[in-house]
Amino acid sequence: MVEESGSNIRKSGSLITLTDSDFDAAAEKNPRLVVDCWAPWCGPCRAIAPIIDDLAAAYSGRVTFGKVNVDENPKVAQKFDIMSIPTLLFIKDRKLVENLVGVVPRKTIEENLQKLL
Repeated sequence: MVEESGSNIRKSGSLITLTDSDFDAAAEKNPRLVVDCWAPWCGPCRAIAPIIDDLAAAYSGRVTFGKVNVDENPKVAQKFDIMSIPTLLFIKDRKLVENLVGVVPRKTIEENLQKLL
């Protein structure tokens, strides 16, 4: 895991790990951001994780992918009224343009990625 200079944002592979304290800064720094809101105990979250990892690699340089553990970061969950996980947040220029709840097909995620490009 690598820490970006001047930031608390942690990067692992092509995903950044976000927290309550650095979420807004990450949204400002990354104009096209997809955030996977998850928790370690969530089976569906684990099921969708490989898709998110693949898309993060495929869209590297065009869209930033992040993960936020909602158990450890309740302010993010409250800010976006997250009631079920996994929830994917599609943020463009610091504004939420779409969210997807539950395990959805890769094709559905890719269709929503087009809203950010």
